[in-house]
Amino acid sequence: MDAIEKDLLLQIADLHGVPEGAYNIRANGGLQGRASTENIEIVPKTDGKDGIDIFIKPGTKNESLHIPVIISKAGLQECVYNDFYIGQDADVVIVAGCGIHNCGGVELTSRHDGIHTFHVGKNAKVKYVEKHYGGGDGMGKNVMNPETVVYLAEGAQMTMESTQIKGVDSTNRKTTATLAAGSNFVVKEKLYTHGEQTADTDFVVEMNGEGCSADVMSRSVAADNSRQNFVSTMNGNAPCYGHTECDAIIMDEAKVAAAPCLTANHVDAELVHEAAIGKIAGEQLIKLMTLGLTEKEAEEQIIKGFLH
Repeated sequence: MDAIEKDLLLQIADLHGVPEGAYNIRANGGLQGRASTENIEIVPKTDGKDGIDIFIKPGTKNESLHIPVIISKAGLQECVYNDFYIGQDADVVIVAGCGIHNCGGVELTSRHDGIHTFHVGKNAKVKYVEKHYGGGDGMGKNVMNPETVVYLAEGAQMTMESTQIKGVDSTNRKTTATLAAGSNFVVKEKLYTHGEQTADTDFVVEMNGEGCSADVMSRSVAADNSRQNFVSTMNGNAPCYGHTECDAIIMDEAKVAAAPCLTANHVDAELVHEAAIGKIAGEQLIKLMTLGLTEKEAEEQIIKGFLH
């Protein structure tokens, strides 16, 4: 693994080398390294699709799985399918993410489409961390299209932390979740766009079981001439609680659209949405500038705190 690939791995998975426990590192369309454990098994797909199947035994506790993807070859494009089967009463952390370094010409687009499907067993708990990062000093584009499909069994819990750090020219982010009785789904999305970048986010949550709940929260900053579009759909099909929130800072000539949509199909479905789009408040800038920061430094500090 060269210096560029090591940097990508650090950016998206906080890894300085091979992680402990189970892992699958994908680099430039091929396998860089893989290891299973007694409780977490990783196997290549056998249905003709490119990707892996991950089986986590019931009752597995205090274990982690790392499945980062890195691309340093300009113009490489791929579509990968990863399926997760998390057993009953398991409690695990899954760290994913994609980093692309494109030094190619304007005609070269590096692209990763990742479709991750989670089958979370009864009373199991999953923390899923996914980071996206783009780099490179060429004119080629970095494109990432993550799709996450979640099925939560009775009493299951999943927290999804999704962060787009920088350098992604175009992204179409899709998340769908189906919730059984007593299950809980939490999403924390952080997104930053600049230049001419575009980002589309689409959440769909089907709350089918009695007592299930969902909380979808997105925080974003759009700068320069970038464009963001946030759509969140919640369907309350049983006695349940759902909350969706989009909070965005807009700067320069950027454009941001937010469209939360709630549908109650049961009299005891309680659904709430919040959406706020606005610029950085002048008094915030003035306060920091009185402490000796320039206007640009003050903006950077406010954005950093907002996306923390």
